[in-house]
Amino acid sequence: MKSECSIKSLLFKIALSLLLVLQAASLYAAPSGKLIIFHAGSLSVPFAAMEKAFETQFPEVDVLREAGGSTKMARLISEVGKSADIMASADYKVIDNTLMPDFADWNIRFATNQLVLCYTDQSKHSDTVSADNWHEILREKGVVWGHSDPNLDPCGYRSLMVLQLAEKFYNIPGLYEELLANRPMKNVRPKSVELVNLLKTGNMDYAWEYLSVAVQHGLKYVKLNDHINLGNYKYDPFYKQAEVKVTGKKPGTWKIKKGKSCTYGISMIKSCANPEAAEAFLNYLLSPTGGLKILKDMGQPPFLPARVTTDEIKTSLPGSLQGLVEVKN
Repeated sequence: MKSECSIKSLLFKIALSLLLVLQAASLYAAPSGKLIIFHAGSLSVPFAAMEKAFETQFPEVDVLREAGGSTKMARLISEVGKSADIMASADYKVIDNTLMPDFADWNIRFATNQLVLCYTDQSKHSDTVSADNWHEILREKGVVWGHSDPNLDPCGYRSLMVLQLAEKFYNIPGLYEELLANRPMKNVRPKSVELVNLLKTGNMDYAWEYLSVAVQHGLKYVKLNDHINLGNYKYDPFYKQAEVKVTGKKPGTWKIKKGKSCTYGISMIKSCANPEAAEAFLNYLLSPTGGLKILKDMGQPPFLPARVTTDEIKTSLPGSLQGLVEVKN
């Protein structure tokens, strides 16, 4: 009888052990399945590199990326109802204003950037353009220049802000309107990266881009004074003098964007279909030796560590991400 009880007890313990092992395995199983990421067009090159590295580490995950103007991509989630697991914006405020609180609970600021004027050897005055005379060249008849759509892409409204700030910094009354008078609407494209092809094919002389995009695509560029390039948070009091009117959340509405240094944000969407893979990707992206290193190597300064605005937001993050961010405004 004792022997029979002992066998039953042993079998029970074995079964219990196997159950615990299986439960642990399910908790720590490597992520798998499709991971849908919407992101700013200016993040296309570094995110392609991150996708490759992440899929090497997690071969069962298939990263599906869709790039475009940040405002447009966020509206595809909030207005069109498209499915996405992660949204990365070139302006963290797009996530705040378009996705929170209905479609996202938190927003992590992970990188910065600055505006530059890009050109190629084929561009008119390519041998003489400089930080001192660029605004004179862009006002010249026959010089073709453009920027992205301010209603769809943060680089678009930031480009207009640079022009407004230049008028104030150089003390040239009317400069902003004179510049726009020499830029036909056909030179305003849905997203800033579309302008790269126009530059490289010689169909455009100059285009406003982020520094990271210029570096990643091997473009020549004019680096501007910190007072006007939107790349130095110390000049935010000066930047906020610039204002651009853009379309609002609802059709027929408008809002005013005020100048502020370039800050990128990222979030996991509430309806995320693959939270395990999304958390793993965010963990990789926010790692100083992972995604943040890729950004730095590609000409885009990351925040080390990434930032959230409050302790409450930090504690609301998935556990594995909390150690990768700091609370800082």
